Amino acid sequence: MTAEMPGVDAIASLGATPVTEGVRTLEVRWIIPGRLEAAVAGWFGRFLAGTESREDIYLLDPQLGGLSVKVRGGEALEVKVLRDSPGILDVAGRACGRMESWQKWSFPLRPLAQDHGNPAGWRRVAKRRLISQFPLGTGRVTPRTPGPGQAPECKVELAEVRSCGHDWWSLGFEATGPADLLHSELEATATLVFAEALPGGRELGLDESGSYADWLYRSSNAESAADI
Repeated sequence: MTAEMPGVDAIASLGATPVTEGVRTLEVRWIIPGRLEAAVAGWFGRFLAGTESREDIYLLDPQLGGLSVKVRGGEALEVKVLRDSPGILDVAGRACGRMESWQKWSFPLRPLAQDHGNPAGWRRVAKRRLISQFPLGTGRVTPRTPGPGQAPECKVELAEVRSCGHDWWSLGFEATGPADLLHSELEATATLVFAEALPGGRELGLDESGSYADWLYRSSNAESAADI
């Protein structure tokens, strides 16, 4: 199937518009079915955080393996390439997830029309996010609200997610900066965030760990299997 979005008209200005330089990241994410509980939001609320609401549209068909393509908030085409999976982030008794190393690029777009439904080959995902940034200053991480980029740092996101009429919530970590510091940034930030256990002693596991693109592929394949 040929992807029909964002379309030629939407990207006509790319050649005349500078694109951002590719960014190397180290990430881990968990995506959990159901609505975000107030207790979990309160758990995250002990850190300074900014808020953001937006709708992203992900390319599902064709499935491109280690490539993630999305229209971010209707204003940028974001392309991410999975470089490798350098191991497991394990915070004993609190969380266990797959770390993924990505290279990503962002291309400005003309604002897209806010149509309803999913364009052919694409999937809309609405997100309401709490975001905190943890700069690695003098060897320790401290939270701050999102602002101008400072490297190295680790961004932590708690999000309410809705797609195709279903609710999910997600907790994600994204470390940026010099390649040799990414792993230590991510581990130090995760240790700080999970110093207090999730409400009810909940532990985030490998089965819930993965990128948004991977989650959407798995959800789409499960829906297709259910229709057979």
